[in-house]
Amino acid sequence: MKYGLYLPNFGAFGDARLLADLARDAERAGWDGFFLWDHIARPWLTEMVDTCVALTAIALSTNTIRFGPLVTPLPRRRPWKVARETVSLDRLSAGRLILGVGTGGLGGLVKEWENLGEELDLRARAEMLDEGLDILTGLWSGKAFAYEGKHYQVKDTEFIPTPVQSPRIPIWVGGNWPHKAPFRRAARWDGAMPQVDLKQGDEIAQLRQAVQYTREQRKTEAACEVVYSTSLLPGNDPARLTGRIARYTEIGITWLLEQLYPQHFGGGWQGNWHVEAMRQRILQGPPTY
Repeated sequence: MKYGLYLPNFGAFGDARLLADLARDAERAGWDGFFLWDHIARPWLTEMVDTCVALTAIALSTNTIRFGPLVTPLPRRRPWKVARETVSLDRLSAGRLILGVGTGGLGGLVKEWENLGEELDLRARAEMLDEGLDILTGLWSGKAFAYEGKHYQVKDTEFIPTPVQSPRIPIWVGGNWPHKAPFRRAARWDGAMPQVDLKQGDEIAQLRQAVQYTREQRKTEAACEVVYSTSLLPGNDPARLTGRIARYTEIGITWLLEQLYPQHFGGGWQGNWHVEAMRQRILQGPPTY
């Protein structure tokens, strides 16, 4: 099991310097990963930092920790611009970037999509995501590339340099279970990040179904990471935490991300985030039970 931290890019965390400082603390404390949301607006007015800029600061402030956006809604991004950004981040960090992608959730729909003229139809966004991933990997190859899709076209283009990582920068695909299309997509790439609705039943049972379905769809023997974010919080019951982690491991979770959200620390999205309490949690390090 690898352990990471999962942070929004707005509110108290809408500050690239603070995020870079926290990532440096995380690396020193032994965490394996440091991952950011990728939002451009929220339903309420709040400070926000561009995720790519924040990741640049993180890359320059750390040496070993893996990092990346979880997830980038690729349908609202030009894939060739993302190709340049991701290769630049990968080379800047000596091959530590992981790219999380998705269609973009429904939360904040008006602010992030409709108000800015973005595609609202989820089926069209799924098509754009698949085409965008094809274009990303084509441009990462460093070879002559052309593409003719429904939503994107590329003519006679060649990008250098190529990423440090081989065969490519890892791509993790996010999705809400029990919707199956995102997990068919994840099976074609390098990782799946399932989200489950705890109101709809047992967490472990839903995760088990998502992992099993993704494995059934996979056409290669290469390893596929399974990434899950949770309000893990060690608390005062090591035995209970040990059992919880053992269940995640048994069903195939390979990365466990702890959510640094204000409500887990006695705060709220539009109130006090209790950042110093979050920093102390980071400095405690990942679970060792």
